[in-house]
Amino acid sequence: MATSASSSTSIEDLNPDVLTRTLRLLDGPTVVDGPTLAAACSASSYLRSLSSQSDLWLHLCLSTWPSLHHPRILPFLSTSPRSFFSNAFPFPEAFVAGEVQLPNQLISAVDIYHRGTHVFSRVIDTDSSSPWFRGSPLLIDAMEQKAEALLPGASISPNKLTLSWILIDPAMGQPVNVSSRRAVGMERNSYTGETMVRFASAAPAGEIVIGPVVTCEEGTGHMRDVVLTAGDIDGAYVSGEKALKVLRAMMEARRKGRGRLEEEEDAKQRYLEYLRRK
Repeated sequence: MATSASSSTSIEDLNPDVLTRTLRLLDGPTVVDGPTLAAACSASSYLRSLSSQSDLWLHLCLSTWPSLHHPRILPFLSTSPRSFFSNAFPFPEAFVAGEVQLPNQLISAVDIYHRGTHVFSRVIDTDSSSPWFRGSPLLIDAMEQKAEALLPGASISPNKLTLSWILIDPAMGQPVNVSSRRAVGMERNSYTGETMVRFASAAPAGEIVIGPVVTCEEGTGHMRDVVLTAGDIDGAYVSGEKALKVLRAMMEARRKGRGRLEEEEDAKQRYLEYLRRK
């Protein structure tokens, strides 16, 4: 009786172009995210070589944060898109803000999503070297005009917004995301009907919170304000100089985890702990 030899096919037998196209189709904020793509690197040496390609990570960065298409920011992606993602997506670990050389300029890349649909992008250049900036409360305004429509003709639910605010020091080239992505709190003004949606990257020590605040008009689906501010444990606004020390420490700190949902929840818990200490 004839015996046929069994054969098996491994992933290494598949065409690399087919696998690369598949990875490109799968990546993105609505399907497989950066952490999942990074996990593919550890599955096998073959997948590691494919999922480490720069153009794949560049595509992921641009699809996750459409604001990065701006010519002011693209040069910071060109050296290592994977490194950019690894710094801009996870949250910073514990850090200490000390006496450091402060950035003289900041570039903000802001992206807002509503129910997973991209609705707003802005890139802002800020001169952070002036005495006015460093002596005044931190305030970076992302709105070019007030009361912008997020989705014309559609109703916006403030609690369905997610926000990314990437800060880059051009001299250093390293990004950090100062937003919790999901809101950590909402406040409704009973007089105006406006809703303030807070996103925050709380310092682990709980003394200072830096984060974006979005103010939405009632019933119109318009944003009135999108700003970056900083406050301390006593409820006072933090100066630009003090905030820059914290931002520099955040940029240089190690990153925590892979930016999963549980880390977003951890960021919210840090903010709630900050509120309890006030």
